[in-house]
Amino acid sequence: MAWNEPGGKDKDPWGGGGKNNDGPPDLDEAFKKLQEKLNGLFGGGSGGKGSNENSGGGFGGILVVLAVVALIIYGIAGIYQVDAKERAVVLQFGAFQEIKDSGLRWNAPIISQVFKVNVTTESQYPARGLMLTQDESIVELPLTVQYNVADVKAYVLNVKDPEISLRHATDSAIRHVIGSTELNQVLSEGRQKIAAEVKMRLQTYLDNYGTGILVRDVNIQEGRPPEEVRAAFDDVIKAKEDEERLKNEAQAYANAVIPEARGRAQRMIEEAEAYRAEVVARAEGESDRFERLLAEYKRAPAVTRERLYIETLERVMGNTSKVMVDVEGGNNMLYLPLDRMVQQGSAAPATNTPTTLREIPRQESMPSNIRREIR
Repeated sequence: MAWNEPGGKDKDPWGGGGKNNDGPPDLDEAFKKLQEKLNGLFGGGSGGKGSNENSGGGFGGILVVLAVVALIIYGIAGIYQVDAKERAVVLQFGAFQEIKDSGLRWNAPIISQVFKVNVTTESQYPARGLMLTQDESIVELPLTVQYNVADVKAYVLNVKDPEISLRHATDSAIRHVIGSTELNQVLSEGRQKIAAEVKMRLQTYLDNYGTGILVRDVNIQEGRPPEEVRAAFDDVIKAKEDEERLKNEAQAYANAVIPEARGRAQRMIEEAEAYRAEVVARAEGESDRFERLLAEYKRAPAVTRERLYIETLERVMGNTSKVMVDVEGGNNMLYLPLDRMVQQGSAAPATNTPTTLREIPRQESMPSNIRREIR
């Protein structure tokens, strides 16, 4: 039966003997018994008597309880969680011990230190500043550095503050590159080359420092001059745009004129070549004709002479419409209207009017003075 039921007076819920107790259990007595058991477990005395001894045993029991609670808190404090995108660097008494992956981990507090570092997420560091270019011009250039942690151990142990080292290295790299670049390249098409060179130089600096940071990319935004001289820079850019436009127009005009001029020159060259070939061919033909005529003249001089005479008269008089012939013994001149004779000959071909020189009477039928003039 229960200790507080009738007939159960000798029962003690705290394990006491057959002590007669008609009332409810004494809490002080129960606490003393629990303290004695704890002291027995941890080596404390349990048989002492007197007020001094009881008070000393109670203080020792409290210390033991506090020690157990502190031990539990110490164990709980050493538990930590490493995320999937993190790595944990464990230092024991300040010296590197190990690198732990993701999961639920425990390390002894005070003795060990744990540094959790995000190694997968890419961080960004924006920077800007006024810099001096190679041609001694001031330009404001904003940029963004994208990076992540590649070596966790180096990131935690080698440098006190890797983020500050990254900023200093970025400032040094960008100023070195801009200082060796002209303003026109910074403000226009040279930004891609500048970004690549800054990335390479920045990564070299970070590797030399041993920061464990890997630079993923460097994005350089549009450079602009300081506000104090922005108007002058805008005028310069506008002048350069006008210059480029005029160059393009001049090039387009040259592309239209030069081929035409070359075509005309080629045509003139071909005409000259054709004229040269014509003159040479004509000269060769005349030379060949003269040689053949000379051969005929040597075989029949009289006939050849008369033929040449007739052909010459026909060629000379064929170019004019009028012929004046001197008459012997008088001042009158014989006028032969060849144009009318030709017209009459074409209108009335049955007449006896001579139409060609071959129909004109020969020298024997001409007056003596005409024959003399002809000779």
